[in-house]
Amino acid sequence: MSPSIVRSALFVPATRPERIPKAIASGADRVIVDLEDAVQENLKEQARDNLERFLSEHPEAQVLVRVNAAEHWAHAADLDLCRRHAGVTAILLPKAESAAQVSTAFSTGKPVWPIIESAKGLAALSSIAGAKGAERLSFGSLDLGLDLNLTAGSRAAEEILSHARYAVLLCTRVAGLAPALDGVFPSIQDTTGLHNTVQFARDMGFGGALCIHPSQVAIIHQALKPSPEELLWAQRIIEAASSGDGVFVLDGQMVDAPVIGRAYSILARAT
Repeated sequence: MSPSIVRSALFVPATRPERIPKAIASGADRVIVDLEDAVQENLKEQARDNLERFLSEHPEAQVLVRVNAAEHWAHAADLDLCRRHAGVTAILLPKAESAAQVSTAFSTGKPVWPIIESAKGLAALSSIAGAKGAERLSFGSLDLGLDLNLTAGSRAAEEILSHARYAVLLCTRVAGLAPALDGVFPSIQDTTGLHNTVQFARDMGFGGALCIHPSQVAIIHQALKPSPEELLWAQRIIEAASSGDGVFVLDGQMVDAPVIGRAYSILARAT
Protein backbone atom coordinates (compact mmCIF):
# COMPACT_ATOMS: atom_id res chain seq x y z
CA MET A 1 0.00 0.00 0.00
CA SER A 2 1.24 3.48 -0.86
CA PRO A 3 2.52 5.49 2.13
CA SER A 4 0.19 8.31 1.06
CA ILE A 5 -2.87 6.10 1.58
CA VAL A 6 -4.28 6.62 5.06
CA ARG A 7 -7.39 4.62 5.86
CA SER A 8 -7.24 4.89 9.64
CA ALA A 9 -5.63 7.27 12.12
CA LEU A 10 -5.89 6.11 15.72
CA PHE A 11 -5.86 8.49 18.68
CA VAL A 12 -4.03 7.61 21.88
CA PRO A 13 -3.92 10.02 24.85
CA ALA A 14 -0.51 11.33 25.87
CA THR A 15 -1.57 10.78 29.47
CA ARG A 16 -1.26 7.04 28.77
CA PRO A 17 2.16 6.68 27.11
CA GLU A 18 2.18 2.93 27.76
CA ARG A 19 -0.60 2.66 25.19
CA ILE A 20 1.41 4.26 22.38
CA PRO A 21 3.31 1.05 21.40
CA LYS A 22 0.02 -0.86 21.48
CA ALA A 23 -1.55 1.72 19.19
CA ILE A 24 1.40 1.50 16.79
CA ALA A 25 0.98 -2.30 16.73
CA SER A 26 -2.79 -2.08 16.18
CA GLY A 27 -2.62 -2.07 12.39
CA ALA A 28 -3.73 1.55 12.10
CA ASP A 29 -2.12 3.38 9.20
CA ARG A 30 -1.25 6.31 11.48
CA VAL A 31 -1.17 6.85 15.24
CA ILE A 32 -2.02 10.26 16.68
CA VAL A 33 -0.77 11.04 20.17
CA ASP A 34 -3.32 13.43 21.62
CA LEU A 35 -2.35 16.47 23.68
CA GLU A 36 -5.75 18.14 23.21
CA ASP A 37 -9.26 16.80 23.89
CA ALA A 38 -8.19 13.59 25.62
CA VAL A 39 -6.10 15.50 28.19
CA GLN A 40 -7.53 17.44 31.12
CA GLU A 41 -6.34 21.03 31.54
CA ASN A 42 -4.38 20.29 34.71
CA LEU A 43 -2.54 17.44 32.96
CA LYS A 44 -1.40 19.26 29.82
CA GLU A 45 2.22 19.69 30.90
CA GLN A 46 2.45 16.15 32.22
CA ALA A 47 1.05 14.80 28.95
CA ARG A 48 3.63 16.74 26.95
CA ASP A 49 6.40 15.47 29.23
CA ASN A 50 5.14 11.92 28.72
CA LEU A 51 5.34 12.31 24.97
CA GLU A 52 8.76 13.93 25.18
CA ARG A 53 10.04 10.99 27.19
CA PHE A 54 8.47 8.41 24.88
CA LEU A 55 9.94 9.98 21.74
CA SER A 56 13.37 10.23 23.35
CA GLU A 57 13.30 6.61 24.48
CA HIS A 58 11.81 5.28 21.20
CA PRO A 59 13.56 7.20 18.39
CA GLU A 60 12.32 4.63 15.86
CA ALA A 61 8.65 5.38 16.59
CA GLN A 62 6.70 7.53 14.15
CA VAL A 63 3.54 9.31 15.28
CA LEU A 64 1.41 12.31 14.53
CA VAL A 65 0.63 14.71 17.35
CA ARG A 66 -2.64 16.50 17.91
CA VAL A 67 -1.45 19.72 19.51
CA ASN A 68 -3.68 22.08 21.43
CA ALA A 69 -5.54 24.67 19.36
CA ALA A 70 -3.85 27.87 18.24
CA GLU A 71 -5.40 30.03 20.96
CA HIS A 72 -4.64 27.60 23.78
CA TRP A 73 -1.88 28.45 26.25
CA ALA A 74 -0.09 25.14 25.56
CA HIS A 75 -0.02 25.53 21.77
CA ALA A 76 3.48 27.04 21.43
CA ALA A 77 5.07 24.48 23.73
CA ASP A 78 3.34 21.65 21.87
CA LEU A 79 4.71 22.91 18.56
CA ASP A 80 8.20 23.22 20.05
CA LEU A 81 8.11 19.56 21.05
CA CYS A 82 7.04 18.56 17.55
CA ARG A 83 9.82 20.66 16.03
CA ARG A 84 12.51 18.89 18.06
CA HIS A 85 11.57 15.27 17.38
CA ALA A 86 12.05 13.48 14.07
CA GLY A 87 9.55 10.85 15.22
CA VAL A 88 6.74 13.37 14.82
CA THR A 89 5.78 12.97 11.17
CA ALA A 90 2.89 15.46 11.03
CA ILE A 91 0.82 17.79 13.18
CA LEU A 92 -2.92 17.39 13.59
CA LEU A 93 -4.15 20.96 14.05
CA PRO A 94 -7.49 21.13 15.89
CA LYS A 95 -10.06 23.88 15.38
CA ALA A 96 -8.12 25.21 12.39
CA GLU A 97 -9.62 28.56 11.43
CA SER A 98 -7.06 30.35 9.26
CA ALA A 99 -4.19 29.87 6.86
CA ALA A 100 -1.98 31.72 9.35
CA GLN A 101 -2.56 29.03 11.96
CA VAL A 102 -1.52 26.37 9.45
CA SER A 103 1.60 28.37 8.57
CA THR A 104 2.56 28.68 12.22
CA ALA A 105 2.24 24.93 12.72
CA PHE A 106 4.21 24.30 9.53
CA SER A 107 7.06 26.43 10.87
CA THR A 108 8.02 23.29 12.81
CA GLY A 109 8.98 21.69 9.50
CA LYS A 110 6.17 19.14 9.84
CA PRO A 111 3.24 18.78 7.42
CA VAL A 112 -0.08 19.86 8.88
CA TRP A 113 -3.42 18.08 8.95
CA PRO A 114 -5.99 20.77 9.81
CA ILE A 115 -9.20 19.61 11.49
CA ILE A 116 -12.28 21.46 10.27
CA GLU A 117 -14.55 21.54 13.30
CA SER A 118 -15.94 25.06 13.70
CA ALA A 119 -18.02 27.55 11.74
CA LYS A 120 -14.98 29.81 11.36
CA GLY A 121 -12.93 26.92 10.05
CA LEU A 122 -15.61 25.99 7.57
CA ALA A 123 -15.89 29.60 6.37
CA ALA A 124 -12.11 29.80 5.88
CA LEU A 125 -11.80 26.31 4.40
CA SER A 126 -10.46 27.34 1.01
CA SER A 127 -7.60 29.37 2.47
CA ILE A 128 -6.82 26.67 5.05
CA ALA A 129 -6.63 23.98 2.36
CA GLY A 130 -4.45 26.21 0.19
CA ALA A 131 -2.05 27.17 2.98
CA LYS A 132 1.58 26.17 2.63
CA GLY A 133 2.21 23.05 4.69
CA ALA A 134 -1.35 21.70 4.60
CA GLU A 135 -1.14 18.05 3.62
CA ARG A 136 -4.53 16.53 4.41
CA LEU A 137 -7.81 17.81 5.81
CA SER A 138 -9.80 16.00 8.48
CA PHE A 139 -13.37 16.57 9.55
CA GLY A 140 -14.53 17.09 13.13
CA SER A 141 -18.25 16.44 12.94
CA LEU A 142 -18.84 16.34 16.71
CA ASP A 143 -17.30 19.73 17.47
CA LEU A 144 -18.76 21.29 14.34
CA GLY A 145 -22.23 20.08 15.27
CA LEU A 146 -21.84 21.62 18.69
CA ASP A 147 -20.59 24.91 17.27
CA LEU A 148 -23.49 25.10 14.81
CA ASN A 149 -26.03 24.13 17.49
CA LEU A 150 -27.16 21.06 15.56
CA THR A 151 -29.41 18.44 17.17
CA ALA A 152 -27.11 15.44 17.31
CA GLY A 153 -28.35 12.42 15.36
CA SER A 154 -31.22 14.27 13.71
CA ARG A 155 -31.90 14.15 9.99
CA ALA A 156 -31.45 17.92 9.83
CA ALA A 157 -28.04 17.71 11.51
CA GLU A 158 -26.88 14.98 9.14
CA GLU A 159 -27.93 17.08 6.16
CA ILE A 160 -25.91 20.06 7.36
CA LEU A 161 -22.90 17.85 8.11
CA SER A 162 -23.13 16.34 4.62
CA HIS A 163 -22.90 19.84 3.16
CA ALA A 164 -19.83 20.48 5.32
CA ARG A 165 -18.25 17.22 4.22
CA TYR A 166 -18.83 18.22 0.61
CA ALA A 167 -16.95 21.48 1.24
CA VAL A 168 -14.03 19.55 2.74
CA LEU A 169 -13.91 17.22 -0.26
CA LEU A 170 -14.18 20.07 -2.76
CA CYS A 171 -11.37 22.09 -1.17
CA THR A 172 -9.24 18.96 -0.85
CA ARG A 173 -9.51 18.38 -4.59
CA VAL A 174 -8.97 22.02 -5.59
CA ALA A 175 -5.89 22.34 -3.37
CA GLY A 176 -4.48 18.98 -4.47
CA LEU A 177 -4.29 17.59 -0.94
CA ALA A 178 -4.16 13.95 0.12
CA PRO A 179 -7.61 12.34 0.56
CA ALA A 180 -9.46 13.76 3.57
CA LEU A 181 -10.30 11.80 6.72
CA ASP A 182 -13.76 11.69 8.23
CA GLY A 183 -14.25 12.28 11.96
CA VAL A 184 -14.41 9.78 14.80
CA PHE A 185 -17.36 7.46 15.45
CA PRO A 186 -17.84 7.74 19.22
CA SER A 187 -19.80 4.53 19.93
CA ILE A 188 -17.11 1.86 20.30
CA GLN A 189 -19.58 -1.01 20.71
CA ASP A 190 -21.69 -0.11 17.66
CA THR A 191 -19.62 -1.90 15.04
CA THR A 192 -22.44 -1.92 12.49
CA GLY A 193 -22.91 1.81 12.88
CA LEU A 194 -19.19 2.40 12.41
CA HIS A 195 -19.08 0.21 9.31
CA ASN A 196 -22.06 1.98 7.73
CA THR A 197 -20.74 5.44 8.60
CA VAL A 198 -17.33 4.72 7.09
CA GLN A 199 -18.91 3.28 3.95
CA PHE A 200 -20.99 6.44 3.63
CA ALA A 201 -17.85 8.57 3.94
CA ARG A 202 -16.05 6.32 1.44
CA ASP A 203 -18.85 6.73 -1.08
CA MET A 204 -18.64 10.50 -0.60
CA GLY A 205 -14.95 10.43 -1.46
CA PHE A 206 -13.17 10.39 1.90
CA GLY A 207 -9.99 8.35 2.09
CA GLY A 208 -10.50 7.06 5.62
CA ALA A 209 -11.43 8.05 9.15
CA LEU A 210 -10.06 9.06 12.50
CA CYS A 211 -10.74 6.54 15.29
CA ILE A 212 -10.58 6.30 19.05
CA HIS A 213 -10.14 2.60 19.79
CA PRO A 214 -7.94 -0.16 18.31
CA SER A 215 -10.99 -2.36 17.76
CA GLN A 216 -12.28 0.15 15.22
CA VAL A 217 -9.26 -0.13 12.92
CA ALA A 218 -10.11 -3.42 11.21
CA ILE A 219 -13.76 -2.39 10.80
CA ILE A 220 -12.71 0.86 9.09
CA HIS A 221 -10.35 -0.96 6.75
CA GLN A 222 -13.02 -3.51 5.83
CA ALA A 223 -15.65 -0.82 5.25
CA LEU A 224 -13.36 1.01 2.84
CA LYS A 225 -12.85 -2.04 0.63
CA PRO A 226 -14.98 -2.47 -2.48
CA SER A 227 -17.68 -5.14 -2.49
CA PRO A 228 -16.99 -8.39 -4.42
CA GLU A 229 -19.40 -7.16 -7.10
CA GLU A 230 -17.56 -3.83 -7.43
CA LEU A 231 -14.21 -5.61 -7.58
CA LEU A 232 -15.36 -8.02 -10.29
CA TRP A 233 -16.77 -5.12 -12.32
CA ALA A 234 -13.51 -3.18 -12.05
CA GLN A 235 -11.42 -6.18 -13.05
CA ARG A 236 -13.57 -6.76 -16.12
CA ILE A 237 -13.31 -3.09 -17.11
CA ILE A 238 -9.52 -3.07 -16.82
CA GLU A 239 -9.22 -6.35 -18.70
CA ALA A 240 -11.42 -5.05 -21.52
CA ALA A 241 -9.53 -1.74 -21.60
CA SER A 242 -6.25 -3.55 -22.17
CA SER A 243 -7.29 -3.99 -25.82
CA GLY A 244 -6.27 -0.39 -26.34
CA ASP A 245 -9.63 0.93 -27.46
CA GLY A 246 -10.28 4.35 -25.91
CA VAL A 247 -14.05 3.84 -25.90
CA PHE A 248 -15.86 0.50 -25.92
CA VAL A 249 -19.09 -1.18 -24.83
CA LEU A 250 -19.27 -3.75 -22.03
CA ASP A 251 -22.55 -5.36 -20.98
CA GLY A 252 -24.40 -2.79 -23.03
CA GLN A 253 -22.76 0.16 -21.25
CA MET A 254 -20.35 2.63 -22.83
CA VAL A 255 -16.92 2.65 -21.19
CA ASP A 256 -14.59 5.62 -21.58
CA ALA A 257 -11.75 7.25 -19.64
CA PRO A 258 -13.76 8.32 -16.53
CA VAL A 259 -15.22 4.82 -16.17
CA ILE A 260 -11.78 3.22 -16.55
CA GLY A 261 -10.44 5.68 -13.97
CA ARG A 262 -13.17 4.64 -11.53
CA ALA A 263 -12.24 0.99 -12.08
CA TYR A 264 -8.60 1.70 -11.21
CA SER A 265 -9.75 3.58 -8.11
CA ILE A 266 -11.79 0.59 -6.97
CA LEU A 267 -8.84 -1.75 -7.46
CA ALA A 268 -6.63 0.59 -5.45
CA ARG A 269 -9.05 0.37 -2.52
CA ALA A 270 -8.93 -3.41 -2.62
CA THR A 271 -5.28 -3.64 -1.55
